[in-house]
Amino acid sequence: MEWLYMIMPISGVNLFWPGLIILGLGVGIIGGFFGLGGAWMVTPGLNILGFPMAFAIGTDVAQMAGKSLISTMRHAKFGNVDYYLGITMLIGTIVGVEIGAQMVMWLERIGSVDKVVRWLYVVLLLLIAWLVFADVAKRKAKEREAKKKNQTLGKDATGFDWGKKLQAINIPPMIHYKQADVRCSFWLPIIVSLFTGWLAGILGIGGGLIRMPALVYLIGCQTHIAVGTDLFEVAISGLYGAASYTYKGRTELIAAIIMLCGAGVGAQIGVVATKYVKGYGIRIVFGLAVLGCLVSVVLKLLQAELPAYSTLLGALATVDVLSFVSLISIYITVRMVQGAKAELAAKKAAGN
Repeated sequence: MEWLYMIMPISGVNLFWPGLIILGLGVGIIGGFFGLGGAWMVTPGLNILGFPMAFAIGTDVAQMAGKSLISTMRHAKFGNVDYYLGITMLIGTIVGVEIGAQMVMWLERIGSVDKVVRWLYVVLLLLIAWLVFADVAKRKAKEREAKKKNQTLGKDATGFDWGKKLQAINIPPMIHYKQADVRCSFWLPIIVSLFTGWLAGILGIGGGLIRMPALVYLIGCQTHIAVGTDLFEVAISGLYGAASYTYKGRTELIAAIIMLCGAGVGAQIGVVATKYVKGYGIRIVFGLAVLGCLVSVVLKLLQAELPAYSTLLGALATVDVLSFVSLISIYITVRMVQGAKAELAAKKAAGN
């Protein structure tokens, strides 16, 4: 089975290359659907497949930039991208990315990068999962309350209404983002992007893991607009991050290209699927994907703490991340096909 492995020329890692294809295709579908670079799955996935954490981060940032650019162009055709909001957020993102990247270099020098980054992932994934499912539960409670009063809850109603409260903070200059239909202080997206940019740099993510929920819950965007706008921002910040990590010698370009080939195809499927799955449908699947990624990271942490079970836990972590990416990708693809069939049937019926 040696043909299933290849030596990476820069890192020297003997890598299971089919895992790269599965990750690339799967993260393309998932990233296009959720509006994320997908690094919250790919960085730990590459680390689990054998890359040192610094190389996993740099390689993932490189493939993420290209895939997100493809997804952004597709979302733009559906009117899901607010370019002005995305450009505003770039200001804080670029500063945050460089701060995070410098922190990774420092952690690598003191030999703590793997452990620190994995624990940061655990904390972040737990917070995001709680946010998504608490919001879903709160919205369902509002639906039940409205039903008791013989009322119908609006389609745009959310569980948490933090966005409206933050939009009401009047700190000049106030900006109206037309495509997102949001009016808020110019400083709100700047602060959000500074924090997500720092996460992008230190965790090797495009920031989308937290920026997409932040666009929805803190800035008040509709979910499909948050998806498209976030991908635009991920693409631009990812290009900067890729250049930064490549300059530092932590990007395995061959692995990035292999993943990008699959991701380019997968992104088309994921983006089209958002046409048929809206709002809370996207959020629930997103929450499940976060939980799946969390399990793989915890297994990798246990592997370091329990050396006697290292082989078993490492294998379980690999199976978890690859199978979960595959299952979520299949679900999204099936929903896209079902939606397309229903749309064609409706058009055919209307024609008759």
